[in-house]
Amino acid sequence: MLPAPAPVINSTTAEFWKATTEGRFILQRCDACDIVLWFPRRNCPKCWTENVSTFDAQQTGTIYSFTVVRKGTGAFKDAGPFVIAYVELADGPRIMTNIVDCDIDALHIGMPVEMVFHDTGEGSALYRFRPASR
Repeated sequence: MLPAPAPVINSTTAEFWKATTEGRFILQRCDACDIVLWFPRRNCPKCWTENVSTFDAQQTGTIYSFTVVRKGTGAFKDAGPFVIAYVELADGPRIMTNIVDCDIDALHIGMPVEMVFHDTGEGSALYRFRPASR
């Protein structure tokens, strides 16, 4: 089991982290230019409007890229080996995350994955992915 250190929460990210405690992953969409935004922010990085709204994202995606870390540091010092990956979400953005509950040797680019949440014990949960059970 990987450590689940609590993130730093601020006024811009509070809604996102609260949703994770409910097993929800929310993304933002620019109401002006319609792009999906990742990470939570106050304005659109494309057109700079502050007219952004949130929506419940699908909790699926595919592995875009990954690496196996054999020796971690800090909170992850004794966690190796573990996987750090970019997952391309079904809703578009690519996010950095961990792949868990898997045979590391079976992972591959393009593999379907589904989101799981690991409680930090401090009012938030970390989003991670595991191979899809489809």
